[in-house]
Amino acid sequence: MEYQFLKLNMDAQGVATVTLNRPEIHNAFNDKLIEELRHVFFELNQNIQCRLAILTGEGKSFCAGADLNWMKSMVEYSKSQNIEDSRKLAKMFETIDNFSKPLIGKVNGHALGGGVGLAAVCDYVLASERAKFGFTEARLGLVPAVISPFCINKIGVSNARAWFLSGELFNTQKAFEMGLVHEVCSLEELDTRLESLIKSFLKAGPSAAVASKALIKNVTSLPGADIQEYTLERIAELRVSEEGQEGMQALLNKTKPSWVVE
Repeated sequence: MEYQFLKLNMDAQGVATVTLNRPEIHNAFNDKLIEELRHVFFELNQNIQCRLAILTGEGKSFCAGADLNWMKSMVEYSKSQNIEDSRKLAKMFETIDNFSKPLIGKVNGHALGGGVGLAAVCDYVLASERAKFGFTEARLGLVPAVISPFCINKIGVSNARAWFLSGELFNTQKAFEMGLVHEVCSLEELDTRLESLIKSFLKAGPSAAVASKALIKNVTSLPGADIQEYTLERIAELRVSEEGQEGMQALLNKTKPSWVVE
């Protein structure tokens, strides 16, 4: 697929960088960008060469939510048309949230509305101290409906009640305190710190990273009575796997497993 509104690059280590590329309008969504994001993460999920993905924005902003020109086209939509249009957005977020490999969000600038939703579906969020965040929908007479499951799962009900209702902007420190952001640094340090993070994530076995992400999702969704058997099965499977055996042998022999590249 030819991408019009995003850039994709994958290096020799299997690190794929997905960059929203509409800097002139702060990387805002339209229907085409939504479809491109859904498609690129679906394809990367199938790509066995991809071990890790980075999501960021071109220019000064990460993502400013919905494109105003795109929103204009919805003004005359019926309720059923709005549902179908929103379903495409929900499918995009669901695809990114279900991406099986580690996903680092590099929040280089403001993340508003749906942009906060993108940060919420990342596994680790590194943000510039200059960035601003906000569930700005309420100030348009709307609600952050589509992104709400992902955002509430990340920041909790209390923070959702505090910030969904007013649409007020908040800074990166507040985003860190509520669990939306995992690390804050200066804009000048962003790339250097990202490189350190990439090295850290790539020290994990590729299969173990995928299994760990699946473990979190299953442990937090399975009935309590099923959790113990599930976890016993998973650790047993990983211990006898080729990757698990290599990792344990490397520990015992004080060597490095094959997936670690210095």
